Amino acid sequence: MKYEKFGDSTEITFTQEEVELPLGWLGNISPHPIEFDGLTWCTSEALFQALRFYDGTIRDEIWEQTSPMDAKLKAKSKKDQMDVEPRGEIDVQNMSYCLRLKVKQHPDLRQQLIDTGYSEIIEDVTSRGRRGSNLFWGALRLEDGNWEGRNKLGILWMDLRGALRAEDADDDEDSGHWFSPPIYDDYGDDEDAADAEE
Repeated sequence: MKYEKFGDSTEITFTQEEVELPLGWLGNISPHPIEFDGLTWCTSEALFQALRFYDGTIRDEIWEQTSPMDAKLKAKSKKDQMDVEPRGEIDVQNMSYCLRLKVKQHPDLRQQLIDTGYSEIIEDVTSRGRRGSNLFWGALRLEDGNWEGRNKLGILWMDLRGALRAEDADDDEDSGHWFSPPIYDDYGDDEDAADAEE
């Protein structure tokens, strides 16, 4: 699958590995803690992985990890107990929620995101190849300069940027219309979660 470009807009790319670069904050492992459910999560990646489980004990185990990669590995080790299907609709909505929390709790990122203008935001996974979920969340640059992959993470960032820009246009900084809560509130209640999917 080739990633469709939005007209002639300029591209900006980021990778998950280079958080020290100017656009490194777009990656989920950037050092921007997030407050959620009474806990401080070290990164948006840790929270995102935890949201794949309804079991509070498993979420606590993920929260206890000291690095985003350890959090991801802990979640992978519990893959057979995941309640949210990786790369499914709820998973994507949870990722969007994590990005919105990140921007809401780190106001400097809000302006940095808006300052990207109308550029395409692309998670470049070229160095990581086609394995796993790389071509779902990101895109790989082909020899002809085009992109292969769905670039979901980049698209979520662009969606959020558009919502923030629209809010600024309304001159109502506190409206918060761009900020949506999780798709369900009680992560321990499978029945509520199922109802939310309908």
